[in-house]
Amino acid sequence: MKLVVIGAGGHGKVVVATAMEAGIEVVAVLDDDNNKWGSRLLEVLVSGPISSFPSFAQKKDVRFVLAIGENKLRKKLATQIQGVRWATLVHPKAYVHPSASVGEGTVIFAGAVVQPSALIGKHVIINTGVVVEHDCKVGDWAHLASGVRLAGGVNIEEGAFLGTGGVVIPEKRIGRWSIVGAGAVVVRDIPDLSVAYGVPAKVQRTLEREA
Repeated sequence: MKLVVIGAGGHGKVVVATAMEAGIEVVAVLDDDNNKWGSRLLEVLVSGPISSFPSFAQKKDVRFVLAIGENKLRKKLATQIQGVRWATLVHPKAYVHPSASVGEGTVIFAGAVVQPSALIGKHVIINTGVVVEHDCKVGDWAHLASGVRLAGGVNIEEGAFLGTGGVVIPEKRIGRWSIVGAGAVVVRDIPDLSVAYGVPAKVQRTLEREA
């Protein structure tokens, strides 16, 4: 397999590094910032805009991954980019139990642990050092930032974002497209479209709409 990475920011740099550590050849990085064209991300050429993806998609051995940290934008791009094959990346220094399920387009970074019977959706970011305990469910487009800890049976719904170092106790639910701040400790369910933070985490405001 060869890989095209979409996104040349800091998150893209870690995605490229993850692919390299896994022994995958990264053939190009695409980004719509023309100031980055011709530059290199960890020695990989930023070759042009995202719209140039069809020239790579024609090759049977090429897969794509979205290196976009913002959940709504990642979903938007995935719906716009048609006819490609999405890669699933797991850093060789991450642990994923064989009984866990990991969807296409998902990236699991170094030091992450995904325990038995966990279900990870499509285009999810499991960032550095995250722990996803047994029987957790992480919905499509979610992002667990570095150091997040999910205890057993937690349900993270579609598009939710948990900030760095957040902790969720067993069997709790984080609603669709909600945001939980860095360092928060979630001891009760967080509704859909909510912004919550603090110890314990409390809902501070409601968001207007989903992606």
